[in-house]
Amino acid sequence: MPSEMTFGDVRLVPLGPEHNPDDFAAWTSSIDHIRATPGFAARRWPVPMTISENLRDLEAHAEDFRRRQGFTYTVLDDGDVVGCVYIYPSSNEHVDADVRSWVRADRSGLDRPLYEAVRGWLRRDWPFGEVEYAERG
Repeated sequence: MPSEMTFGDVRLVPLGPEHNPDDFAAWTSSIDHIRATPGFAARRWPVPMTISENLRDLEAHAEDFRRRQGFTYTVLDDGDVVGCVYIYPSSNEHVDADVRSWVRADRSGLDRPLYEAVRGWLRRDWPFGEVEYAERG
């Protein structure tokens, strides 16, 4: 799977433990915004957790990536963590991958461009036929 993607000044790199403080700050500042983002309404996450619990979550995402069981990317804009993209196998037998993304509330204008860039990236560089990725309005 691709190790990174760039569009404009934005870079997607595999999410790992090294991103913990910035990732934690990004999503905890934007819980209501993330819950309102297409694809997250019916999800269990985000829920309050400690920075230590977040670290364990990031370690699990990094292990999934290493094992090629799922692919989580942090979204960096000029080095700042501004969101995440998750690419995981779908539970729907007719869909290859379930994709979700979020950006910080203070970067909400990036949501649609990120969605468009990721859709193009999935078509161009990933081996998927059908992908479920909640449409942006």
